[in-house]
Amino acid sequence: MSDFAALAEFGCATVHEALGKKGVVDLDLVQVIPGSRAAGPARIARCGQDDNLMVHAAVAALHPGEVLVVTMPRPAPIGLVGELLASQAKYRGAAAILVDAAVRDVEELRTLGLPVWARWIRVTGASKEIVGELDVAVKFGDERIAPGDAVVLDSDGAVVVPSGEIKQTIAAAAQRHAYEEEKKINYLSGTLSLDVLGLRGELESRGITVPGSTT
Repeated sequence: MSDFAALAEFGCATVHEALGKKGVVDLDLVQVIPGSRAAGPARIARCGQDDNLMVHAAVAALHPGEVLVVTMPRPAPIGLVGELLASQAKYRGAAAILVDAAVRDVEELRTLGLPVWARWIRVTGASKEIVGELDVAVKFGDERIAPGDAVVLDSDGAVVVPSGEIKQTIAAAAQRHAYEEEKKINYLSGTLSLDVLGLRGELESRGITVPGSTT
C-alpha cells in the first residue's frame, strides 16, 4: 500500500491525532460525494481573485494521484471548478479536488465520481484573465499547504500533513488505529471508556458518581 493510500484509509481523525493534533483545515467544507475519501500530494493553483485561469494551468500539470488544491487571495463564493475542469482532472488521474471557493455542476460532479470538497456550492462563474501562481505555498483557512504536502480528505473534512512528516505520521497512525480497534472490540463487549481511561475517579473526586462500573 502506498503512503497516500494508507493515509486515506486511516482518515482525517486518526491522521490528525497521529500528527500531534495538528493539520486541520478548520472550515465547514462541502463534501460533494458523500462517503468519499482520498489522500495525495498537493498540486496547487493560487488563482487571481474570482478567476480560474490557473486552475486550467494546474489541471494540465497534474500527475496521477495528486490532490488539486485551489485557492484565491480572498475566499469568495465564485465557482472556480465545475464539470469540465473536473473531467480533465479525472482523466489525468487526480485523487481529489479541494477548493477554497465554490464549485458548481454538483449533480454532474457526483456522476463523474472524482472526490471534490469545497467551501461553497454556487453557480456564479469565474473570469479567465488573471495570472496567478502554480505550486506555491498557500493558506487554506488558517492551515498552510505547500506543494507535495499530503492532503487527507474524508467525511470529517481535510487534514494536511507536511511532506517531511508523512512517514512518521503513518507509523503513528498505524499504532493509533491498532489501539482504537482493540478498544472498539472491548467497548462493543460492554467495557466503558470511563473505566479504561481512569475518568471515573476524576469525576468522583469532584462529587459526581456514575453507576455501571465494568472493572
